[in-house]
Amino acid sequence: MRVPWRRNWQAGEHPEVVLEATYGWYWAADVLEECGANVHLAHPLGNNWGHRRVKNDERDATDLVDLLRMGRLAEAWVAPSQPRELRELIRYRGKLVHLRTSCKAQVHAVLAKEGVVVPMTDLFGVKGQLLLDKVALRDAYRARVESLRDLIDHVDREIAMLEGKICPWLAGDLGYQSIQAIPGVGPTLGAIFVAGIGDISRFKSARHLTSWAGLTPSHRETDDKVHVGVQVIPQ
Repeated sequence: MRVPWRRNWQAGEHPEVVLEATYGWYWAADVLEECGANVHLAHPLGNNWGHRRVKNDERDATDLVDLLRMGRLAEAWVAPSQPRELRELIRYRGKLVHLRTSCKAQVHAVLAKEGVVVPMTDLFGVKGQLLLDKVALRDAYRARVESLRDLIDHVDREIAMLEGKICPWLAGDLGYQSIQAIPGVGPTLGAIFVAGIGDISRFKSARHLTSWAGLTPSHRETDDKVHVGVQVIPQ
């Protein structure tokens, strides 16, 4: 969707615009940038709203502008459209994997209700599928297991489809190939890292990258009370 806004801004040719990282912000950021605005995306966890008696959109907007004016606005990265598309594919694949895991766990739960012992480590391998074909279950439990097996097969196909779309995005990406040299990082984690990090040059140093990723300890101190921990910031 494109909104036919005038480029003749009252605030000037290239106004500074603060946008909250709220539901469906992608299109708004794209339209604002196309119209010549310099977009700043407010980080949802990095700005302290304080304890106001009145909290509404107008007051929120005023506070965000004040934070930007004073150089104290905590900003999130506005990824270009292509990295955003890659993120969309990778995140959706992750959701499907979670869905498949849930379906498999439900199959195990149904068998446990019927007192079925599963002797193999992978219930959904060749031997496990044979067990599911032949095991005696009452009608309600059989219906649920068969429905879950159908869902698992369908989700498998959708995951394979997404992987086929993700691979061309990463073909020839040197960062994607290099990051897999880290022990424990394979194609899937490598794709997540590449999509999440985006342009590595946006980080001033390795310390900034690890801090952004939530890998460095957080430090909260007041008077004689000190709290040290690790705060993972979702992206």
